[in-house]
Amino acid sequence: MKGIKTISVAALFLGIFQINAQKKETDTKKKEEVQQKSVDNPPKCSNIKEGTFLRSNYPKNLWYMTVKDNVQTEYYNDGKDFVKSTMVFIDDCNYKSIVLEKTEKENLIKVGDVFSNKIVATQDNYLKVETKIDNDQYSFVLIKEK
Repeated sequence: MKGIKTISVAALFLGIFQINAQKKETDTKKKEEVQQKSVDNPPKCSNIKEGTFLRSNYPKNLWYMTVKDNVQTEYYNDGKDFVKSTMVFIDDCNYKSIVLEKTEKENLIKVGDVFSNKIVATQDNYLKVETKIDNDQYSFVLIKEK
């Protein structure tokens, strides 16, 4: 009888170890699939030409942007304020944003300011953009809402 109990307990532990091993293997495969997803080559720069975009590290009530008919409008302050710019494409991945109007007086951006933008990478609905104005350069990730 004692031998049957020992064999049963051993079988139970082997079953648990086997389940845990399979679970770890499945989790590892999922992580590898995510890590193996590479950036688009070449970048899908046309994704910027229309849609609603969020910043990867900002909630929508702080900042979001819409693009339609080569007009980019950035909304902030719960959508109460905006900066509207025209987009002039130099090529598929490079464009200039020229500020047409804005609502907030304290904002340092002025009507007529020109931003040079370059889409440096895309992956699915993510776009990495580098922006230059004067001697300052910024890099950020946009997420295109589907």
